[in-house]
Amino acid sequence: MKLARRTFLSAGAAFALVPSRAGEGSRLAIRGSLEQGGLVIGHVAVGATVTVDDAAALVSPEGVFAFGLAYDRIKPVHVVAKFADGSSEASDVTPLVRQYEVQTINGLPEKFVTPSAEDQARIERENALIVEARKRATDGAGFAEPFDWPFPGIVTGVYGSQRVLNGKPMAPHLGIDIAAPEGTPIHAAADAVVSISDDYFLDGGFTLLDHGHGVSTCYLHQSKRLVKEGDKLAKGDVIGLIGQTGRATGPHTHWGLNWFQLKLDPSLAAATAAPPKS
Repeated sequence: MKLARRTFLSAGAAFALVPSRAGEGSRLAIRGSLEQGGLVIGHVAVGATVTVDDAAALVSPEGVFAFGLAYDRIKPVHVVAKFADGSSEASDVTPLVRQYEVQTINGLPEKFVTPSAEDQARIERENALIVEARKRATDGAGFAEPFDWPFPGIVTGVYGSQRVLNGKPMAPHLGIDIAAPEGTPIHAAADAVVSISDDYFLDGGFTLLDHGHGVSTCYLHQSKRLVKEGDKLAKGDVIGLIGQTGRATGPHTHWGLNWFQLKLDPSLAAATAAPPKS
């Protein structure tokens, strides 16, 4: 068995193509931002199988697969492609380390910072539904193309920032907050099938879109949801309207990106222009 190997390091440019053996007819290539929090898209020769850190990856008939880099991951991700002729190529994808911000938010209703026992039980039930939906590895192809930002606005919260809510340190904020006037339409970032459309305690009007291969995006705090579970969407379709439902101090949407349970930075997967920051 022939084994080719190379180590990658990216400066984080979105969706740059990085072949594992440049100029040598490589059958394994990586594109996407390789920063912490990045969604990585791989391409292999048709018919190949792929493992990511020794776990089997779902590969499309066209040879496309995906994986994510955790917000705090430092060690390389080990990718191995095995081809029909018995040969293999292996690559160690090394995340580029980021520096994250600290964000303080005051004025939240205390029930959203320190929930009652009843509210906490509801939060846990709703979280379990989201976790279950994110386990799915469907054959959708929307994940394979760069995403669009879901609407124009102002970025008020960035990925990875340490949150301090009403003076209480909380978990890192693993998504992007985009503020816009209430009622602004929210658009699907890529082709998708709706996994969840419901009203949740912390998330408010919540929609989860399945883009295939374990890749999903979510849209929180909507004033109105315009899609239902099972709907098939094209990139750009309107899924709901901006609101301030759930744990929110003003009209905005929290836009999240996942690879299965791993929360990633949707701004690194977007090809359209980013809104300005507040």
